[in-house]
Amino acid sequence: MIDVIASEWLKLRTLRSNLYLLACSVAAVLACAGIAFMIGRGFDGQTMDERMAFPPNGDGIGNGIAVAYFVFAVLGALAITSEYGTKAIQTSLVAVPRRQVLLLAKVPGLAAVALVAGQALAFLMHAASMAVLGDRAGQLLRDGVTLGTSLSEPGMLASVVVAGLSMAAVALIGLGVGAAVRSTPGALVVLTLIIVVLPVAAKTLPMPLRAQAGSFMIENLPLQIAEVGGGILPPAAAAGLLVAYVVAALTAGATMIMLPGRRIKVLAVGAAAVVLVSAMPAAAAGSPGSGPSTLAWADCPDLVKEMRCASITVPLNWAEPSGRKIDLTVGLLPATGAQRRMGTVFAIPGGPGGSGLTALSKNAGSFAELRGRFDVVSVEPRNTIDKGVLPYDCLVSGPWITWPDTRAEYAELGRRNRAAAERCRAADPEFFDHLDSASVARDMEAIRVALGEERLSFIANSYGGMPAIAYSRLFPGRVRAMVFDGSVNPYADRAWSRLSHEESFTRFAAWCAANTTCALHGRDVGEVWRALVARADRVPVPVKGEPPHAAYSGFDIKEAAAPSIIEPGPEPEFPRWTELAEAIELAADGDASGFADYVRRSTKSPKVPSFTGMNMTHCLDGVGFRDYAEYRQKRREGERVLPNLAGIELWHPLACVGWPAPVTNPPAPLPADELPPFLGVGSWTDFHGVADLVRRVPGSAAVQYQWHGHGLYNSGNSCIISHVNRYLITLRLPAPITVCPKTAP
Repeated sequence: MIDVIASEWLKLRTLRSNLYLLACSVAAVLACAGIAFMIGRGFDGQTMDERMAFPPNGDGIGNGIAVAYFVFAVLGALAITSEYGTKAIQTSLVAVPRRQVLLLAKVPGLAAVALVAGQALAFLMHAASMAVLGDRAGQLLRDGVTLGTSLSEPGMLASVVVAGLSMAAVALIGLGVGAAVRSTPGALVVLTLIIVVLPVAAKTLPMPLRAQAGSFMIENLPLQIAEVGGGILPPAAAAGLLVAYVVAALTAGATMIMLPGRRIKVLAVGAAAVVLVSAMPAAAAGSPGSGPSTLAWADCPDLVKEMRCASITVPLNWAEPSGRKIDLTVGLLPATGAQRRMGTVFAIPGGPGGSGLTALSKNAGSFAELRGRFDVVSVEPRNTIDKGVLPYDCLVSGPWITWPDTRAEYAELGRRNRAAAERCRAADPEFFDHLDSASVARDMEAIRVALGEERLSFIANSYGGMPAIAYSRLFPGRVRAMVFDGSVNPYADRAWSRLSHEESFTRFAAWCAANTTCALHGRDVGEVWRALVARADRVPVPVKGEPPHAAYSGFDIKEAAAPSIIEPGPEPEFPRWTELAEAIELAADGDASGFADYVRRSTKSPKVPSFTGMNMTHCLDGVGFRDYAEYRQKRREGERVLPNLAGIELWHPLACVGWPAPVTNPPAPLPADELPPFLGVGSWTDFHGVADLVRRVPGSAAVQYQWHGHGLYNSGNSCIISHVNRYLITLRLPAPITVCPKTAP
């Protein structure tokens, strides 16, 4: 056998056309460089948001791999068709009567040449693509990958190496095809069909069929073997399929080269080998970490078309799991099948009191890229205010919060709060008393079990951070990844957490100084504001057309103005800042109608009410004060730290004074050593609180969006989406100091 292999190596080495053919493989490098150049030109002409949605170039090899494959396949085919063309095959068969030995003896030499040349070519193709893209290659895209991918990225070195190996595999496929067809022109036709026609045809299919079919194309197998994309197959299955292609081709060649009477046996053995090498890795790979779901999915009325809904039954009181049960609705945006499914992302809604189904349906576009890898689920949590268990009109109303100066005023506020809570609680006291975030977290764990997932990844929006924290504390081993998007931070000092509001007030004052459209232009906005607040605290400013008790104190003015201070609206008009300045000017003249008008538009109340539907979760989560002494201490801290907005940090805690139900979910430390690193994202307003929250888990990171906003992932912020998707897909965190610049208007 060794002598036969040596003779075949001599044939391969002395065939001059092989050297010319390998030289032609340089065309693959030129193809990679040329397409990378066109990608770069197209990328440069896009806006920032358009760049974020640009298709990635990946390792760059895919742009020229068809050329490389064709060269190596022809190299393999010529190793035997050249003998048929020159009739030298007859001499070879006389020298080596065992025909399958003759064919297999060609494999070592061909594989050795193809391995060396294939590796060199793969690295050259990657290097050419990266060199042409230059600095653009590092641009992070919405789907969590960069425009070009360097060898330092996870799996990329393996991807390039496997691409080189696949070229050797294609050479052996060419050998098998050549042996089966026995004609160089015929082999070229068959190889063109396999390497060019079938992949192009697969790309014309609709999704998800296009992704499914494309996953089985040879050109996409290296990426799947290296686990960096390319299709839906797990690495073992992709590797098995690549080997199966080689075995199938060599089986076809061995079958046709044999004498007619012996072909059935060869074909049977080869077919069995193909089944084994393709089926066994796929069976071993399976889908670890997940099992069958027990949820019965159906259409969701009034929600986005692709969403599916199911019902799950959970205990009302998790301390008594055999007691009363309640039903929750779970929503699912299924994975699109564009890539191999990695698991489930749970989108935790904010509020508290918001419906995750409504939010997920409304913001489905933000999850488009993530759904290439994950199912996305959410829930209409137990504290959703329109579930029908508690009266909706009662939950969306509440008392006006006052600024107590004495113990008696503090006690009177507690009496009003309790009365408002009892009005809503009377409909179902047991339900009302079990709406804390820890109960929501336990509901989420029941959903995880019903989904059949070993672990979940999370995106917690706004107050959704509270059930996310509770889940991390209760079930740390079930957290694969956790994103806090503008989430509340129960560990932060209340006054410190509002420093970003003071910074926003400074920006508002600077805008007024620079813009004649501001009603306070030409005046010291800070002085006007502080004078108004101080005067209103002494003598409340009446609201024209409203009874005297609707008059605005300084505390009322600050709470009414806070949302507009931190969110001015679209530039360059900044309509909310414009309206705020006009309201301040009007109030300074003795009429608080400007504040009352825009508060009334969103709350149907002339002053901001303390919504019972939010308080029923806030107060159980320990948002309130222990007693009057703690309130006075926190008030002094706020007045020292927040010169313009002191008091807004106490609004929600004051709403819990006198609450009729005890705290059931007080803040508690996270089990940091049992949790994976977290990712926090936030705007100017949210960033510092989120960053402080995630720092409590070692290795975590945070990204700041350098502009206004809240709930950045749901709002479609492409830069934030790119960092979040990258983390959720690869578990790689951004650098410690990472920012997203303001999106162009």
